[in-house]
Amino acid sequence: MGNTTHTMETAHGPMELYEATPSGEPRGGVVVIQEAFGVNGRSKDVAARLASAGYHAVAPAIFHRAGGGTVDYGDFANLMPKFEGLDDEGIMVDVDAAIDHLNAAGIPNSKIGIVGFCFGGRVTFLVAARRALGAASGFYGGGIASKGGLPFPALIDEAATLQTPFLGIFGDLDASIPSEDVEKLREAMKAAPVPTEVVRYPEAGHGFHCDARPDYHEPSAKDAWARTLAWFDVHLA
Repeated sequence: MGNTTHTMETAHGPMELYEATPSGEPRGGVVVIQEAFGVNGRSKDVAARLASAGYHAVAPAIFHRAGGGTVDYGDFANLMPKFEGLDDEGIMVDVDAAIDHLNAAGIPNSKIGIVGFCFGGRVTFLVAARRALGAASGFYGGGIASKGGLPFPALIDEAATLQTPFLGIFGDLDASIPSEDVEKLREAMKAAPVPTEVVRYPEAGHGFHCDARPDYHEPSAKDAWARTLAWFDVHLA
């Protein structure tokens, strides 16, 4: 396996891309979308896990418009400025650049998955609605069924037109995403022309998959990761 960070050009300027590659021929590619705190050690660890599972993983640093970098967990005073100049169009520009990078490595869209956490969970749904990839798995993405705390609109109206098979993972103890919203999303996705699934964890809160955060819940985290890999196994095959 190997990993590197390099700068690539996008339609909105240069962007750093963290890349983790498997030993041998990759079985597919995965775009890893950061939490609201940037492409930190956690994002890189997820990419490394995917590489160890055989995937060519890339994590685009979406905060490049605001100078890039990361924010410590809980440092909300310095968090919101990182979103300056960013909207859904810009998010798609960055994700498209990451997809193009995987395409250039010989991986077609049908064998590309996307996974995201927190802010990245919403991005994963956005991409699943607007691009036809192989599979998507979004962890506790707020602002999908109703507008969340970040400066982006709700996406529930795009649930019926999803283009990528979507797995939504949520914790019932997540104060920022009411279970009513999760069920609203589950119901709306029933009209989608692609496979969808929603999984709720009764003992998990926001950020439960991240062992660097206080809400880490190991049993839920392990099960959710296994489900994500199984989702990719089925839909990227």
